[in-house]
Amino acid sequence: MERFLETLSVSELIPILNSVKDAVFIDSSDGYSLWCNDACQELYKVTPEEIHGIHISELEKRGIFTPSVAKQVMEQRKEITIIHENRDGKKILSTGTPIFDPDGQMTKIITTSRDITELTSLQKQLEFVQNTLKQFESIEISSSEPIIASSRSMRNVMQLALRLASVDSTVLITGESGVGKGVIAKLLHENGARKEFPFITVNCGAIPESLIESELFGYERGAFTGSRIEGKKGLFEAAQKGTIFLDEISELPLNLQVKLLQVIQDREFTRVGGVNRIPVDVRIISATNKDLHLLVKSGKFREDLYYRLNVVPINVPPLRERPEDILPLIQSNLEKYNNQLGENKTLEPAALAVLLHYSWPGNIRELQNIVERLILTTRDNLITEENLPVFIRTSAEAQPVQSMEHTSLRASMERAEKEVLTRALAEYKSTRAIAKALQVSQPTIVRKLHKYGLTPKEG
Repeated sequence: MERFLETLSVSELIPILNSVKDAVFIDSSDGYSLWCNDACQELYKVTPEEIHGIHISELEKRGIFTPSVAKQVMEQRKEITIIHENRDGKKILSTGTPIFDPDGQMTKIITTSRDITELTSLQKQLEFVQNTLKQFESIEISSSEPIIASSRSMRNVMQLALRLASVDSTVLITGESGVGKGVIAKLLHENGARKEFPFITVNCGAIPESLIESELFGYERGAFTGSRIEGKKGLFEAAQKGTIFLDEISELPLNLQVKLLQVIQDREFTRVGGVNRIPVDVRIISATNKDLHLLVKSGKFREDLYYRLNVVPINVPPLRERPEDILPLIQSNLEKYNNQLGENKTLEPAALAVLLHYSWPGNIRELQNIVERLILTTRDNLITEENLPVFIRTSAEAQPVQSMEHTSLRASMERAEKEVLTRALAEYKSTRAIAKALQVSQPTIVRKLHKYGLTPKEG
């Protein structure tokens, strides 16, 4: 190898070094810049002629890089790797390596640098999410299912649900299909006084109308053709002392709405074909993805039952209105399905950026299905943008994603960084607080806010 290198002239080495994608600096042992390759012009906006003979301390003062890794190598006489910034505020990973002669004297310092802004942008977004989650950690929560509440709106929902868990009021949970209404219902049960007793879920839209009354309230012996000889207990009896969750309550037929109203008022019911009144002690939680008030106006839902069910309403916002929850939901489900399927797959930044900009009309349920599908259908361990479903990549609701097809990954990541800064600016009262939350310096925050045309607050 040495004999081969001896045959290379300087004029032959320079094109080789210029072909390297990493920026390469060559400095003298006493800290004077000698040469840099073409990649330095892109990363540091300097040419070999501009830096030749300039001491690294002077280049540091000019803000070309802050701080200088070569300066640290010169002082400590060993290889050093740091993360620092160029004058544009980009994150740079630099490694400075001392070159020694046979006598142990340092002759040169070689520094290689690469832009890692694209890699750290999503990390900053994750750190922001984790920081906001810390505000919620002080609340004692018992839940059999993981609950993501990074956004302010979901934290408000969780806090309301936890307050209501300690009382026995009837609760109506509203929200679009797939937002997690059932998870909130379980949260109410598992953090309340009835947690040691059954939690019974009834999908009112999935049971045929001819069977729903007998399913809810049971039937006596010989109540109808095809019934069990011994009769059968209903779901209300099965939920005794616990909680019954009536999902899709808007689908309950009008004749059964009357009977449900009587159960709520009298705390007793009769089985189908029976005459005896059966006392029942259950908490009733209902949920719907429709506007019950409009159904009342159109005569499709009883007004008196509506007011009985809607004692305390909880509205779960759709995922598009709480984008802070998307990243941790993706990560949580990626881990969940990797474990279930025995895989170890990850998302590349470009693919993750597309998912972060998608509107998720099917909410959390759609997100879970997409993550599971990606793990099942992607052959390699790295899930790329090309592995995403076409409808997500080309969705009309995801305009930023469409523009990504014609711009660089860097541009799309800067867009994500701007979103994080915008959210942080709304969340925190000062640039110091934002800097602390995102774990960067305050000057960096001020510079980046200025870069994106955002107006910083005091401090």
